[in-house]
Amino acid sequence: MFKPIFHLAVPVKDLAESRHFYHEILGLEVGRSSQKWVDFNFFGHQFVIHQVDDYLPQNHFNSVDKQDVPVPHFGAVLEWEQFWRFSERMKSYGIQFEIEPYIRFEGKVGEQATMFFYDPSGNALEFKAFKDTEQIFKS
Repeated sequence: MFKPIFHLAVPVKDLAESRHFYHEILGLEVGRSSQKWVDFNFFGHQFVIHQVDDYLPQNHFNSVDKQDVPVPHFGAVLEWEQFWRFSERMKSYGIQFEIEPYIRFEGKVGEQATMFFYDPSGNALEFKAFKDTEQIFKS
C-alpha cells in the first residue's frame, strides 16, 4: 500500500552551489534534473530546488525554548542516533549553525534533539530527533 510522501519545492539563487550542498554535504540522492531545477530524495520525501536568480529569503524568528527559531524552515525528523551522526557530519563540513545541536524541552513531553542551519541560499533547515517517537505529536 502506498504511503503518501511529502513534496516540497524551494527557491535557490545558485543551482550548482545548492546541488552540491544538498547532494555532497547533506548526502541526499539526486533524482531528475534540468538546467533550472533538481529533485532529491529527502529522507524518503520528494524535495526540489528551483533556480530563482533574484531570490532573497524572508526569514523571521519565533522564540521556542528560549531560542530564536528561523521561520520559515523545513527539515526532517531523524532517528536518535542518526541525528547525532548527521550533526557530526555537518560539523565536519564546517556548517555554521543558527542553533547548535542540543536537547530541547529536556525532561518534558516532546523532548527532542534539534539543530538549525542555512543552505547556501539562506533557506533555514531544522533537523530533529525524539528518543521516544510516540511523543512527536504529543502536547
